[in-house]
Amino acid sequence: MSEKKLIRKEMKERLTLLSKPYYEHYSTKIANTLYINPDWINAQVIGITISKEPEVDTYQIIRKAWEVGKEVVIPKCNPNDKTLTFRKITEFSQLESVFYGLLEPIIEETIVVEPGDIDLLFVPGLAYTREGFRLGFGGGYYDRYLTKYNRKTLSLAFHFQVIPQVPIETHDIPVSKIITNDEVIKIK
Repeated sequence: MSEKKLIRKEMKERLTLLSKPYYEHYSTKIANTLYINPDWINAQVIGITISKEPEVDTYQIIRKAWEVGKEVVIPKCNPNDKTLTFRKITEFSQLESVFYGLLEPIIEETIVVEPGDIDLLFVPGLAYTREGFRLGFGGGYYDRYLTKYNRKTLSLAFHFQVIPQVPIETHDIPVSKIITNDEVIKIK
């Protein structure tokens, strides 16, 4: 088994062991830290995924974004070429279940938002280093998207998802910041 596959497997196992009370507590701590972060405060348009347990809960973050007048754009995967587009949603009913039970924007009810119009992009992953490198879920969608996105990037993670190292390839682009339930790690 490759090092990446092994780290993914181990991290998925650790995430599934996180009890519901800790999951809720940590997710709320992360969200509350986010809300006082200048990157969040200054962003008008945020690109964020719809979380699927046991990922850090993004539903509360999306609700807060709408509450404070931010625009929310959600990724839509194109499995043919493994690319992403982000589409604006104004309510959760504009989402549909696609592959792997992921929720994505319904094309007929949403509009595309270009990379240059997103002020803050939340980049998902399974494991992160203190240098901002991440190990994603294996599809490479965000690696491709990040090549055309040059604004603020941020990842949300539980403290145990920050590990000493992950395999890094030449095309890997680190995130600018990681917010965990214990700390804010500023990279660039």
